[in-house]
Amino acid sequence: MANPPKKMPTPSSTLSPTQQLEEDARGELDQAQKELKEIDVLIQQTSAEVERLAQRNAQATGHLKQLEVALDTVPRGDLQAAYTNAMDAQKRLFMMRGQLEKLQSDQTNIGRYVTHLRRIADLVQKAPDKAGAAAAPDAESNSQPSIVRVIEAQEQERQRLVRQLHDGPAQSLTNLILQAEICERVFDSDTTRARAELGELKTAVTTTFQKVRDYMFDLRPMMLDDLGLVPTLRRYVDNFNEKSSVPAVLTVTGSERRFTPYKEVVIFRVIQELLANVRTHAHATRVQVMLDLGDDLAHVVVEDNGSGFNVAEVLNVPQPKGIGLGTLRERLAMLGGDFRVESAVGRGTKVTVQMPIGA
Repeated sequence: MANPPKKMPTPSSTLSPTQQLEEDARGELDQAQKELKEIDVLIQQTSAEVERLAQRNAQATGHLKQLEVALDTVPRGDLQAAYTNAMDAQKRLFMMRGQLEKLQSDQTNIGRYVTHLRRIADLVQKAPDKAGAAAAPDAESNSQPSIVRVIEAQEQERQRLVRQLHDGPAQSLTNLILQAEICERVFDSDTTRARAELGELKTAVTTTFQKVRDYMFDLRPMMLDDLGLVPTLRRYVDNFNEKSSVPAVLTVTGSERRFTPYKEVVIFRVIQELLANVRTHAHATRVQVMLDLGDDLAHVVVEDNGSGFNVAEVLNVPQPKGIGLGTLRERLAMLGGDFRVESAVGRGTKVTVQMPIGA
């Protein structure tokens, strides 16, 4: 009689919670890397298509200008066909450029996600029970919730970005397409209305383009890579003052210079999130942002005169929107930084951040 097959143990029965977390992070990392490669290919294809459409748009625009020079002698049908061709070329080019910018934005976000996942997996790999120290459950119980909250915060951020894309650029582009279709329908029957619709379409395109640029700046300001933290912060505070009813004042002291890019990103994101909290929750009439760049440490103070809150309650309760103060504190702690909040109901809020920036 044949022996019954042995039952293989399932991964959940052989892995500790920390090892399972590492395996999950590695699996998610592999998937994110595959998505990143796919996006790289799509960006190359879309870039080539944008170049082709740009050439077509230039040719169509040039042809339309030639016809406009001899407007009195050109048949109306030829002029209409040239105009329709030029509008179609511009629309396709605009939509394809928007798709390319979306892909590039996704590439940046997934690249950052890959970096975070790799760091999380490496951090979990160094956890005590990975080396067989099963007698240290306290260390695991202290580290695992922090890592889980970082992952959850990343997913919440991605959901927030999707909502913003849907409610912002995607909706605006849909409206532009509808306006273009209206222009196309009334072009022959009512040229006066067609011109008015085209004027409104041009205004809407300009407004949408500015919104997309503002959105891209909030998502990932390119000047942070090119010029560094201080110029980017000055630009961001200026934009904040234009969009918000809460005046913000930025004061920079110390030695203005470039330092490790990921540390510049962390400081920028901390200030960005704190200002967003002031605008959304603080009910303040002013906010002061102070940045001091010392030889080894960066000091940040964000202080408002708003309604304040109970610090213990806010830091210990998961935040459903945004990154949350608790997660900010954990991220800075992982980089050797310090995050302190001073607030009370009706007395405003002062957040002090300290992070090493030396070599």
